[in-house]
Amino acid sequence: MHTMSKIITLKDLLEKIRLLRKQGKKIVFTNGCFDIMHVGHVRYLSKAKAKGKILVVGLNSDKSVNTIKGGKRPIICEDQRAEVLASLWCVDYIIVFNEPDPLKLIQAIKPDVLVKGADWSEDKIIGADFVKKNGGQVVRVPLVPEISTSSIMHKILEIYR
Repeated sequence: MHTMSKIITLKDLLEKIRLLRKQGKKIVFTNGCFDIMHVGHVRYLSKAKAKGKILVVGLNSDKSVNTIKGGKRPIICEDQRAEVLASLWCVDYIIVFNEPDPLKLIQAIKPDVLVKGADWSEDKIIGADFVKKNGGQVVRVPLVPEISTSSIMHKILEIYR
């Protein structure tokens, strides 16, 4: 699949998911900012993909990242973040969303599996109740210790002080 064709509108995604479900394919959904991509992101997305056949990534838009992370974020604009995600073998589709959380997307997509990092307790995972109520499962993936976008940013700032 061509990298840029993975970045898709909700309408087109829902049509593709309808067809994929007819083929018996399990749909996995995760979301995040994915601001400065690092090995933790890649391992996380690979583990998410392993939970089903099709991995859909909800990508927080620049507006959404700014709302939840503060005025100096994101570092990388949404078009570039989406393109980097689309280049990964494990990511099948990317949908950019403007809301601070992905609940509307989760309700529209109705994933078979919802994946979040283990730093989120299940009761705090947006959409977990909805997914389980609809027969799906919620999976928490362990994080790579001592790596995060924030830790990378702090390291860069230390170098240039």
